[in-house]
Amino acid sequence: MRILVTNDDGIMAPGILALRRALTALGEVTVVAPTVPQSAVSHGITLTEPIRVHRVDLGEGAKGFGVEGRPADCVKLALLELMPDRPDLVASGVNLGANVGINVLYSGTVAAAVEGAFYGVPSVAVSIEDSDTVDFDGAARVARRLIDQLAAGGLAPGMLLNVNVPDLSRGPPKGVKVVPQSMKGWREGWEQRRDPRGRAYYWMTGQEIPEDVGVDSDVAALAERYVTVTPLRFDLTDRARLEEVRGMDLCL
Repeated sequence: MRILVTNDDGIMAPGILALRRALTALGEVTVVAPTVPQSAVSHGITLTEPIRVHRVDLGEGAKGFGVEGRPADCVKLALLELMPDRPDLVASGVNLGANVGINVLYSGTVAAAVEGAFYGVPSVAVSIEDSDTVDFDGAARVARRLIDQLAAGGLAPGMLLNVNVPDLSRGPPKGVKVVPQSMKGWREGWEQRRDPRGRAYYWMTGQEIPEDVGVDSDVAALAERYVTVTPLRFDLTDRARLEEVRGMDLCL
């Protein structure tokens, strides 16, 4: 199996190094990732500037491609320029911090996997809950086991999965749940501060909104310490409202 590994935390982030190590057991791994962190850039791409690419020593005799761009740029370049053969899988992560609920829309980690799916390559985004002692290797092993099972069952072209691993410092996960994405987000706010010259600036604040009791979702299952698997799609059409809006007889 040929595997493209990428992320949004930067090519030397511990999560991507752990994922590379884990997935070498499944096949040939190529790492293409941003040279610097690109968290929360969503599906941004570079259009008006050149993109430079550098060979990077990843340790343990492995090398990768560091890209001065966004996560989606990395996947585009890998698929169209940097890899001699099309990969069988795109694996993005392991991201520091869960990507569940509304965070999925902001995540550069998920966007990299979405970009792979755009091109018809089965793609998986992998994230782990943040904590004082993040076990990236443990999360990468979870990802490897899931990917191994998915490959055995047949990876469909364009399959797009979002995987989240609970904080492993609290013990092993209870199991795996395939769940829908929650629509819960954050109660957001802004804290005004002053710089040394007295000018105002703003720092985003927020508090996570807990999932409603009894709802089956990625937020709820992760809180219960399950590994969550959520199939995603990038068709944003609200098909339930197509006929409603057509019935409005909009005109100019």
